[in-house]
Amino acid sequence: MAITAKDVQALREKTGCGMMDCKKALTETNGDMEEAIKFLREKGLAKAEKKASRIAAEGLIDIYTEGNATGIIEVNSETDFVAKNETFRAFVHSVLITVVKNNPADVEALLEMKLDGSDMTVKDALVEKIATIGENMSIRRFVRVEGKTASYIHGEGKIGTIVMIDTDIDNDAAIDELGKNICMQITALNPEYLAKEDVPQSVLDNEKEILIAQIKQDPKMANKPEAIIEKMVSGRLSKFYDLNCLLEQEYVKDGSLKVCQYVENTAKELGGKIAITKFLRLEKGEGLQKKEDDFAAEVAKMAQ
Repeated sequence: MAITAKDVQALREKTGCGMMDCKKALTETNGDMEEAIKFLREKGLAKAEKKASRIAAEGLIDIYTEGNATGIIEVNSETDFVAKNETFRAFVHSVLITVVKNNPADVEALLEMKLDGSDMTVKDALVEKIATIGENMSIRRFVRVEGKTASYIHGEGKIGTIVMIDTDIDNDAAIDELGKNICMQITALNPEYLAKEDVPQSVLDNEKEILIAQIKQDPKMANKPEAIIEKMVSGRLSKFYDLNCLLEQEYVKDGSLKVCQYVENTAKELGGKIAITKFLRLEKGEGLQKKEDDFAAEVAKMAQ
């Protein structure tokens, strides 16, 4: 019996399995849809879709540079154990290379692309990995940038950081060292913004309201003139910048300097221009609900 593309698509929709797996199953069962589903279940592949409802909040951050392009990606798994699996890590890296080489618009576009070094799409390869490894996985997000960058990965893929550097200095080793130092700063102190100018006015207005309310609730400060309160608010806003803006932060390797001063001093020493123009920081699982295992409840359930 001839297997049509429509047959393969129908089986894919029912099982969530890869195109090649569906074609093979239909070939092995002479086009019998129910037998093909059974074939895939016996192989463990059709379980992948059921796993998709499970929370994947562990996983891996990876970074890759090729030529002028750098990519950072987060792929999630259910457990940290799988995140350390070499097969999973190799898959994540292949997906990231696909991102860097092909510049997809978003995750949906990426899923339809051919996985680097494979004849399968990223989506089909993901479904296959879910079936093989036995956990839900998801490609959560990625960012691709072009230009001079430095990067740092912390904790075997827990946090990944990229900084973009504009420089006319022809000393890659020195610029890379500066870039890595700033990446480690970002990893440790997690700034929200690059510079003062990047803080939205709405955020500043909200911060001012909070500061004024705090001052007026203090009996010793409540009756101070508005001009004095304004000065106090300005002083406390300066501390807000110091905490939340990368270039205003105290440099972790030398507390006598701000990050902007460290950059300026390095530029003078090397005899050229250095500017940090952008940074990216992804932390594994941030904002995702993690599965909470209640061991006592699990034992009680088994006893019943």
